[in-house]
Amino acid sequence: MIQLIYLQPGERMPHLSDDEPWLTVEASADGRFLGSGYGFKPSGEGVLYVSLPESDVSIEAALAAATEWAGEQGVPHIWVRTSPD
Repeated sequence: MIQLIYLQPGERMPHLSDDEPWLTVEASADGRFLGSGYGFKPSGEGVLYVSLPESDVSIEAALAAATEWAGEQGVPHIWVRTSPD
């Protein structure tokens, strides 16, 4: 199960080593929710995540897309910022 970790204003996700997968969903000033991250295919190959415009429209859509990708790429946590920093 993917753990959602909600960040407080000004709080940052922890620094991770280069071999640790990560994923964030962050609110932007224009009302979108942008996702980005890095994970690993089952083969061990690294793969980047950048959210698509259709999943940026709401926090629910952004988290649904990010959670699906995280499950496929072995990312255990999604750090979430619900308001622009």
